Amino acid sequence: MFINNFDPVAIQLFSLEIKWYSLAYIFGILVGWILSKKIFITDQKIIEKFDDYISYLIIGLIIGGRLGYVLFYNLDYFFNNPIDIFKIWEGGMSFHGGLVGILIVSILFAKKNNQDPFSYLDIVSLVAPIGIFFGRTANFINSELYGIETSLPWGVKFIKVDSLFRHPSQLCEAIFEGLILFIILIYFKKKGLDKKSGYISGLFLFFYSIFRFIIEFFRVPDEQLGYLFLNLTMGQIISFIFLLIGIYLISKRYEIKKE
Repeated sequence: MFINNFDPVAIQLFSLEIKWYSLAYIFGILVGWILSKKIFITDQKIIEKFDDYISYLIIGLIIGGRLGYVLFYNLDYFFNNPIDIFKIWEGGMSFHGGLVGILIVSILFAKKNNQDPFSYLDIVSLVAPIGIFFGRTANFINSELYGIETSLPWGVKFIKVDSLFRHPSQLCEAIFEGLILFIILIYFKKKGLDKKSGYISGLFLFFYSIFRFIIEFFRVPDEQLGYLFLNLTMGQIISFIFLLIGIYLISKRYEIKKE
């Protein structure tokens, strides 16, 4: 068993604090950006536009992630305290909201340049697990999104939370939604499935949603929401919706292949 007493602040310069979660966002975007341009993008037209696209992606990720949290996880609070919506530095981002934001800006950017949005979304799907790995690791360091109580050997005591040993659900997500998902997507890419527009995006949604849905059983639900329909968490309900979208994309691309 392990005791988590990490400082969530990575760098402090006088009164300026840079937290691990902020660095996770930066590292995730930078590494994904570099790998995309150096390895994964083969279409010269996409390479030429990709730097501009990243600006759109960052905006969609931040706005979508924040609004997703506001609407799905804490609407009552923000309805009464609307100014706090803009206080992103206080925390509160939704991964699924970020996905929706990226989808919207990808469609807008592709339409502006007369391109297929999946030309960008498939690339983002390939490198997204890297950002997820950094993000969930930062969640662990911050002692947030922790798991339910356990007596198993891998239990972690988050002393900033309480004295209980808990499942390190953040690390489980980092491993499955990050490392393992990345390996799975690279495998399918090497099989040539990335040549079918939207297939990699569908696979990402499919496997991410399954991993997230399962791990949520070992994670403490958001305090302000608790358990919802069928004793599921909000994360599980939204993941199920995205799972269906992933299945739809995979099936449509498979039909196109058969034709």
